[in-house]
Amino acid sequence: MIRVYLLTTVSFLLLTSGCSDPVADPGAKASPDQAPASQADAAPAGADEPAAASTPDATAAPGDEAPPAHVVVRTDNLPQPIVLTSEDWPQFRGALRDGVSQAQSLANQWPADGPPVLWQTSLGQGYSSPAVVAERVYLNDYDEQRNVWMVRCLALADGEELWRYEAPKRIRPNHAITRSVPATDGGFVFSIDPKCELHCIDARDGSLIWKTFLPAAYDSQIPAWYNGQCPLLDEDRLIIAPGGRALMAALDKATGETIWETPNPAGHLMSHASIMPLVIDGVRQYAYLTLKGVVGVAAADGRQLWEFPWQFNTAVPTTPLPLGDGKLLLTSGYHARTVVCQVKHDNEQWTAEEVVSLPPPTGGWNSEVHTPIVHRGFVFGVGKKQRGMWTCLNDNAKELWTSGRKASFGMGGYLLADGKFFVLEDRTGAVRMLDAAADEYRELGSFTVLSGPDVWAPPVVSHGKLLVRDLQKLVCLDIADHDAAGPVARAPSDLTK
Repeated sequence: MIRVYLLTTVSFLLLTSGCSDPVADPGAKASPDQAPASQADAAPAGADEPAAASTPDATAAPGDEAPPAHVVVRTDNLPQPIVLTSEDWPQFRGALRDGVSQAQSLANQWPADGPPVLWQTSLGQGYSSPAVVAERVYLNDYDEQRNVWMVRCLALADGEELWRYEAPKRIRPNHAITRSVPATDGGFVFSIDPKCELHCIDARDGSLIWKTFLPAAYDSQIPAWYNGQCPLLDEDRLIIAPGGRALMAALDKATGETIWETPNPAGHLMSHASIMPLVIDGVRQYAYLTLKGVVGVAAADGRQLWEFPWQFNTAVPTTPLPLGDGKLLLTSGYHARTVVCQVKHDNEQWTAEEVVSLPPPTGGWNSEVHTPIVHRGFVFGVGKKQRGMWTCLNDNAKELWTSGRKASFGMGGYLLADGKFFVLEDRTGAVRMLDAAADEYRELGSFTVLSGPDVWAPPVVSHGKLLVRDLQKLVCLDIADHDAAGPVARAPSDLTK
C-alpha cells in the first residue's frame, strides 16, 4: 500500500501507496464492525479498532522461524550507485517522494484503443508498485505456491526477468500480500517485506548483502494487513521508521549499521505510512505519520524536533504532504479528519499548530489511500468523499472543483508527468489521462488494460513508458511522443533540492 498503502497503498499500503500509499490500503471488504484478528494476520479492512500485537501462524512452514535481528552476508565487492537522470523513478512516489515524474515528451493523446502494450508479466496478488532506474524495473512479489517472497528485476524495454531475489517466508493473503515499493540507487536495492524484514540486495545480480528483521532489532510490531512502509534512500543512508524502541533510524546503506536512532517515549507503532523528507527553515528533516499524529526528526542526528498530535483511525497509509513554508497536509481514511498544520521554528524551539481541519467525510474531504500531489499551488487527489472523485483543493484544503459525474476513481492510484495526471479507476482498471493545466476536470484520453477490483497501486512513468498493475499482472505501455525531442538528463544534485 500505496496502504502503500504506497500503499495508501498500498501503500498500503501501497497499500501502499504507503507504501500502497499504496502503498497499501486495507480496503473495505469486511463489515464496518470487523476488527483485525492480529497485527500480522488481520482480516480484510473495515475494522473500527486498531489491531493487536502480531501472533505466529499455527501451522509451521518454511520461513516461519523468526529471523535473526541483523545478518551481514558480505562487506566487499559492493555495488556502486549510478548517476540518476530525470527519467528515473528510484523509490516510492519518485525521486522527491512528491508523486511527480520529470519525464518529458509524452503523447498528449492516445489511439482509441489506448497506447501500445509493450509487455506484461504475471504477479502474485498485491498492490506493490515498481521502482525504475537505468531502465531496470524493481518490484516486490510473492509466490503463494512455494511460500517465497521475492524482489524481481525486469528489463524495462521488454519485461525480460534479469534476476530475482528469493526468501522463504509464509505469508497468508490478508487483503492481498505485497504492498511496498523498493528503493534503489542503481547499485543497492532495499525492500521491506510484508513481515517487516528489511533486505539489502545487489542490483547487479540480486544477491543479498545484508538484512535486518525489524521486530527482533527494534521490538517492532508487524502492522495489520502487513507492512506497507517503503524505505527512504537518502544518499548513503537508509531511513526507516520501525516503531518499538526507535521511532526512526538511519542506517548505513552498505552495512545496515546504525548511524542514529530516534527514541520513542510516546510508543508510536509502525504505521503503513512512509517517511517524507523535507526542509523547514533551512533544516533538513523527516516527517512521519502514525495513528497518534505526525512527528518531525532532524536528518543530521535523529533528534525529534516537533510533534503534532492528531488522531487517525485503524490505519495510516499516507505521507505528510509539504505545502511550502512549513505547512503540511495530513489525511487518511476510515473517516479521519484532514488537517493542515503549521510547523514553526524560533530560537531552537519547534512548534506545530493547527491551521485548519475538515470534518470527516462526507462532511469534509480526505484521501483513503494515496498521498495527494501539489501542482501549481493546488492540491490534487482522489477523495473518499462521493465515490472517489478527482478533486482540486487549495492550500487550506478547501475544495475548489471535482470530476463530478464525469468520473470516479474509488481508491485508484495516480501520478503527475509532463503536465498530465495519470489516474487509475480501482474497480474497472481504466487509465485516464487528465490535463494538469486545466482549472476543471478535463480528460485527454482513457483506455482499459487492467482488471478490477482493487486496482490501487500507484502508476509509474519512466523513459516514455507507463507501468500499471492490478492484482494479477504488471503492464508496460508506450506513452511517448515519438515525434518530440528526447528528455533532458538531470544532475543527481538536483534530485535532492
